[in-house]
Amino acid sequence: MIIAIDGPAASGKGTLARRLARHYGLRHLDTGLTYRAVAAAMLEAGKPLDDVAAAVDFAKAIDLEALDADRLGAHEIGEAASRISVLPEVRAALTARQRAFAEVPPGAVLDGRDIGTVVCPNALVKLYVTADAETRAVRRAEELAERGRPADVQAILADLRRRDERDMTRGVAPLTRAADAHLLDTTEMDIETAFRAAVDIVERARRKLR
Repeated sequence: MIIAIDGPAASGKGTLARRLARHYGLRHLDTGLTYRAVAAAMLEAGKPLDDVAAAVDFAKAIDLEALDADRLGAHEIGEAASRISVLPEVRAALTARQRAFAEVPPGAVLDGRDIGTVVCPNALVKLYVTADAETRAVRRAEELAERGRPADVQAILADLRRRDERDMTRGVAPLTRAADAHLLDTTEMDIETAFRAAVDIVERARRKLR
């Protein structure tokens, strides 16, 4: 069983993906962290971010089971990841690994920007999770504050809007809702409400297979 979850930053898709993975006994992969892991490896090795061969080598070597979200959450790693994520060769290498991860029984929950459209187009369930930018900015600020990091909501909002624009307009695997993805707008939802709505969608899909 493969559940594909796409959506913009801070929409709640990661939290939802982890909850669904626990609920169904599936593995979870935050595909955004795979790009951050490659970027971190490039920075640590002192490689220029446009060194495609080195980036592809790292993409093929990173351990998908040992991605440290806290370490990879650093701002400079995120900025580097945004630069390598537009390299078609890197995307191809990571897409192949993400797809292989998903296809190991009993399945997995993957979240990112191109799961339902590129990585797992045949997923049992596709969700497109979103929320308005202002709500997402507040959520991200609260998340950072909980980690003891200073957070300016307006600065975060501006950054989210830049990321949305970049993700939705890039030439390779842009963020877009798959034609058969269920829209889940979490603007007015808490995580429990969003989780129950997602479970209902998954259960309907499972019943159709019986």
